[in-house]
Amino acid sequence: MSTETAEVKKSEALLSKRRRNIVKDPFDDNNPVTVQVLGICSALAVTAKMEPTLVMSISVMFVVVFANLIISLLRNAIPQRIRIIVQLGVVATLVIIVNEVLKAYLYDVSKVVGVYVGLIITNCIVMGRLEAFAMGNKPYDSILDGFGSAIGYAWVILAVAFFRELFGSGTLFGFQVLPDAFPKMGLMTSPVGAFIIIGLIIWVQRWRNGYVESE
Repeated sequence: MSTETAEVKKSEALLSKRRRNIVKDPFDDNNPVTVQVLGICSALAVTAKMEPTLVMSISVMFVVVFANLIISLLRNAIPQRIRIIVQLGVVATLVIIVNEVLKAYLYDVSKVVGVYVGLIITNCIVMGRLEAFAMGNKPYDSILDGFGSAIGYAWVILAVAFFRELFGSGTLFGFQVLPDAFPKMGLMTSPVGAFIIIGLIIWVQRWRNGYVESE
């Protein structure tokens, strides 16, 4: 076996370094929210409480993973001139499935996140991964890329929701955490509070990764 063939086989291993990086990079170095600054609207809108934020995270993960898989499987059959239309059609179908499942099993939550679940169709994270990765890579790698991007998105909005609900309402997932005597921060219940927290997370991560020069 030649050295080149051995390297190819090594790179194609299920948990090769290349594939681990596909999952890991969106979590930190190439995070879709803190580095690429995508998906900000949902981070501002649904993060007042942990429960709808978790539902939104899972919804985005389902859509981006399966959209990546489907587009990767069809990539050689999709004419270039209509690829965006096909991508939108796939994403819209998956979003409809998510929306109907939420209405059936989590109706109260669906009333909170329903509008924003619909906006996943135009979420730059989803469309960006389809165009930048799934259209040019194999299905398994595309699944990993979608999963990594979704996790990178999820941890940021869950962090935002954690601080907003804790300091804005004194609860987490609806359960009382802080005593009633603890002063609540009304700012955290507004989109302004979400914007401030996102800004701080972006600054900390970019500073830690060397994007921001220290004086």
